Amino acid sequence: MRKTAYLFLLLFLVCRVQGQISVNPFFPTDDKGVIITYDAAKGNRGLLNHTGDVYIHTGVITDKSTSNTDWKYVTTTWNTNDAAARMVKGSGSTYQFTIPNIRTYYNVPAGETILKIAMVFRSYNPTGNALEGKASDLAVDQGNIYWDVYPSGKAAIRYTKPEFEARYKPFLGPLNLSIGSTIEIEARSNQYQKLVLQRNGNTLATVNNDTIIRHTATIPAAGEHVFIVSNPDNATVPGDTFRVYVAPPTTEAPLPAGVKEGINYETGGTAATLVLFAPGKSRVNVIGDFNNWQESLPYQMNKTPDGNYFWLRITGLTPGTEYGYQYLVDGTIKIGDPYCEKVLDPWNDPFIAATTYPNLKAYPTGKTTGIVSVLQSNAPVYNWEVTNFQRPAKEKLVIYEVLLRDFVEKHDWNTLKDSINYFKSLGVNAIHLMPFNEFEGNISWGYNPSYYFAPDKYYGPKNTLKAFIDACHKNGIAVIMDMVLNHSFGQSPMVQLYFDGANNRPAANNPWFNPVAKHAFNVGYDMNHEAAVTKRFFSNVCAFWLQEYKLDGFRFDLSKGFTQTKTCDDNGGNCDVNGWSAYDASRVAIWKAYYDTLQQKAPGSYVILEHLGVNNEENELSNYGMMLWGNMNYNFTEAAKGQIPNSNFSGALHTVRNWQKPHLISYMESHDEERSMVKCKTEGVSVSGYNIRDEAIALKRNELAASFLLAMPGPKLIWQFGELGYDLSINYCPDGTVNNNCRTDPKPIRWNYYQNANRVQLRNVYKAMLDLRNNPYFEKLFIAGDVQQDLANATKWLRVTSDSSKIVVVGNFGTSQAPVQISFPQAGIWYELFTGEPFAATGGAQSINLPAGGYKVYLNRNLNGTTPTPVRDIETTDVFRLRMSPNPVQASSIIRYELPEAGRVQFTLMDLNGRTIGTLPVGSRAMGSHQARLDPALVGSLRKGVYLLQLTVNDKRKIIKLLVQ
Repeated sequence: MRKTAYLFLLLFLVCRVQGQISVNPFFPTDDKGVIITYDAAKGNRGLLNHTGDVYIHTGVITDKSTSNTDWKYVTTTWNTNDAAARMVKGSGSTYQFTIPNIRTYYNVPAGETILKIAMVFRSYNPTGNALEGKASDLAVDQGNIYWDVYPSGKAAIRYTKPEFEARYKPFLGPLNLSIGSTIEIEARSNQYQKLVLQRNGNTLATVNNDTIIRHTATIPAAGEHVFIVSNPDNATVPGDTFRVYVAPPTTEAPLPAGVKEGINYETGGTAATLVLFAPGKSRVNVIGDFNNWQESLPYQMNKTPDGNYFWLRITGLTPGTEYGYQYLVDGTIKIGDPYCEKVLDPWNDPFIAATTYPNLKAYPTGKTTGIVSVLQSNAPVYNWEVTNFQRPAKEKLVIYEVLLRDFVEKHDWNTLKDSINYFKSLGVNAIHLMPFNEFEGNISWGYNPSYYFAPDKYYGPKNTLKAFIDACHKNGIAVIMDMVLNHSFGQSPMVQLYFDGANNRPAANNPWFNPVAKHAFNVGYDMNHEAAVTKRFFSNVCAFWLQEYKLDGFRFDLSKGFTQTKTCDDNGGNCDVNGWSAYDASRVAIWKAYYDTLQQKAPGSYVILEHLGVNNEENELSNYGMMLWGNMNYNFTEAAKGQIPNSNFSGALHTVRNWQKPHLISYMESHDEERSMVKCKTEGVSVSGYNIRDEAIALKRNELAASFLLAMPGPKLIWQFGELGYDLSINYCPDGTVNNNCRTDPKPIRWNYYQNANRVQLRNVYKAMLDLRNNPYFEKLFIAGDVQQDLANATKWLRVTSDSSKIVVVGNFGTSQAPVQISFPQAGIWYELFTGEPFAATGGAQSINLPAGGYKVYLNRNLNGTTPTPVRDIETTDVFRLRMSPNPVQASSIIRYELPEAGRVQFTLMDLNGRTIGTLPVGSRAMGSHQARLDPALVGSLRKGVYLLQLTVNDKRKIIKLLVQ
């Protein structure tokens, strides 16, 4: 190892140089007044250069407050410009507000101790955004500003230099000082007393019977320097303290063998090596529970000779104990570990119930700010029951998309695991979980990712997630993760590590992110997937979930954004959507490489793209093995609404798109579209005697649409509760209104739909269609069946055939009764799926009358509670000739048969389960042609359906089918 040479050492204070308020008197008491002066040029500068009035919004923190943000006795109303709270404009960027008497102004009862004045400065615009003057870091105590209120008559001491920002805990900014540099220090007291200034226990200055002490301190060496001012003769007087850390030269050393980015635990659990990729940074310190969240010499990380990695071996860990930690980079940037598997969030963890996440580690409030990483050696291990899950074939996937937050009230993995029987009963074989790696906030769809290796705690501990996946596999259900690697937001440690604060965007030297988006419809900060480090990160993230959690694949959000082809201007605006959507060879190459990577990490894993691009690009990706979302929401919904001109949903068929492989995941609804039932109930066609806006009719229309979608070959997607006709808008608000701003807000969970027979019937249609897809006699049909269709008009038909199984779907999307003209692919008796009713097909053109919204699904096998049988007659021997004339059977129908030999003849009438309904013993008959008749009373008692007539002669038999209409 060698020491990196420095011409000088930098001194960093974890603080802010300028305070944004001053008060007079400096030590206000609750029984007197105070003048507050706000400087808009300091803090977050939210009101700098504002030309209008500025208002104070203020309350107090008392001994009754439960937290730093629990303001009491607030004197103003939020989002109002209260004339009584208007501040007086001073010189420059300053504003003043006078409080005549603190206790009286806030109307605080006697006996309740006032600890601090809490305030922010605002100018509210009812037609726009409010301007706010706050502290520089809005993530700390919401950016609120505070000043201490002191007990009357009691001595107090406080630093005035260096200048502190007025937060709940006064905060200093970074000072660039080197060894030998000086710090101007000043402290004041509200009473004459002895004041002593010390550094690391050594006295620097003393004054007797004074109210101010000043000293110019010289920094003698690297390390920690703690400055304390106090009255050593009176221990009851609270002193004041600030701390600085001077970094030594960073030690250069190669990475230890076998370590990777993130946490590397050692056998035994008492040590771990942390590795951070941070090229171009000068130094990194680990702060955490093991060093009281302070920079210290033993926790300064080594840097690799190439300058790309920082690493540190931490010892003395207690196995099984959770430790919080962060990286402090160059003394100013504080981030969590991008590779950690658990984080602590000071803003959102308090809203996670103990029933959802038991024994959640407490955030180290008052010791640090921002997201905290967690490491835990010898953490509880999940023992997998299924280690050799056989994934369903791509072409056979029926995927159910779930937003856990809006699917079960407890929004946790344990409860979702208890729902697996629901998925299995419905007939789906894969569950698509919307993003569940750690995202910003709790109430989110998850498309704002922050920590890619950590399951979001709002859904429960990681081992309950593993148990859910394991249970799915035990029930034959694959689990697909919605992965968001097109972008991240400001909470991402990789964004924060290289950020251009002046322009509020990733810095030009950010290894992973573009400063501005290259393409249209980007959200957050755009990832650069041409960069080798981004490709490595992609691989590491996906391999982790595939291997550690045994996931079966990913649906990649906004996959069309994985390109560096520039289709926007230099500021990310004026984007050419058509240019972005055009065939992009570089994007295709990126995705082919990513697909290859995933197949190496987990052979057979699913790669599903939300591409929504041009057809030739999607077809090429499909041919390579990827599946692609096929959004047919508009056309299916138009059909369900009765709007025929735009109702052609044939694009849900991969063959219509001229794809060679059935890798199109077509769907009527996903999380991203308005619900079909909402559109039917608000925009459906209404004519005399038939109103699609009626709920019962709208549900029948969704049955009709689902019958067509689920009859189409290839993988399918169902959005949660679509099978029950969810009819609250995608923009439904918690207060019951509908507003675009509520798009990702929580939605009511409607398991009570099961009390509605019409909704249960819709679910039964879904189940019957999915059972059909899972039936071994028909599964080949839905993988690679030959498709013919006419889906352009109000009456639609779909015909899918394989070598042995066939299906015909007919439906009337119009608003009045109409015939559907259809030719069945085979003459004979067909069976309606939902009723079991037979239909005699001629093999030529036939007309089937359907009411408005009516539909039929015909099969060439009877699946209505029986062993499937083909349409053709069941031949047990070729010796006899047997027929019934006429058939469908009437009371006058005659049995005509021909015997090649003499023998005793008996007819047996059976149902399709082989149960005997009646017998007709004829007796001995000679060789030749004969006739017989069934008892007319027996024929008259038969219900509509299909029956079997068996002729038995000399232990030989022949069976034909009879149709009763």
